[in-house]
This record gives sequence, structure tokens and C-alpha cells, in this order.
Amino acid sequence: MDVARLVELNATYARVIDNELYEEWPKLFHDPCLYKVTTAENVAQGLEAGVIYADSRGMLEDRISALRKANIYERQRYRHIVGLPIVLGNAGGAADVETPFLIVRIMRDGAMDVFATGCYRDKVRADASGALRFAERIVVCDGGRFDTLVAIPF
Repeated sequence: MDVARLVELNATYARVIDNELYEEWPKLFHDPCLYKVTTAENVAQGLEAGVIYADSRGMLEDRISALRKANIYERQRYRHIVGLPIVLGNAGGAADVETPFLIVRIMRDGAMDVFATGCYRDKVRADASGALRFAERIVVCDGGRFDTLVAIPF
């Protein structure tokens, strides 16, 4: 798997979220797919539960619809700092990739704080057109403290 193409996929992912182009986010995934947000502690203990869990593109689209129309949360946005991906292996036409991240949250009043750090554990494969998409994205957060309402994708 070409690392430059993985860097571009991650840069597009971060740009979509950071620029609040949320409707574009599900398009970065295959269907079906797996998107899960969990903690390093859960992973170390072999616990499968996630703070967020979606196993289809439709579930990702529903999440964005709820974000836009139903959820009530304090206005905020993110800025992702994404490290370089490393390909850990290839199996079944998908690359196993790990990429570190840091997310800064910016509140309406301009206050900024580190929202999350961790790594993305992905299975990435090309679609019929040759574009890379996530078959699986497991967001493994270093810490385990989350807001009651995690509104925006990680």
C-alpha cells in the first residue's frame, strides 16, 4: 500500500471534520464498514465495547443527520494533527494501518484544549474506482474521559 495515498486519505479525513463538511465523512468508508471509538485501556483488556459504534455507512450517515438536526451541544470544532501512517500488514486485499493523532477542540468562545490523543487502527482498501476507503477505523484514545455527548466524529 502506497504510504503517500494513506497520508492523503488521512488528510482528507481530518479536513472533512475540521472544516465541518460532515456529510462527506461517511463517503470515506466502504459499506459495510466498522467505525468504533474506544480507549487504549479497553483494547489492552480485550474489551470490545466502544463509546461510539457503527457497522455501516448508513449508521455513519444517521450520526451526521443527528449531529445536524437533533443533538444539542455547545458549539465547537476540531483541529486534527495527524501523524504518518505505518502499514503493519496486508491481508484479504486490505492494508492494516496505524496512524497517531492529536485533536484540539476549539469552543465558541475561542478556548482550546486537547480533546483526544491516540491512534487510528485501520483496515484500508481500494474501492472499484481505485480510491482508498476505510473498511474499518478503530479510534483508540489514550485517555478514557469523554464528554457526555460526543457529537463530532474523531
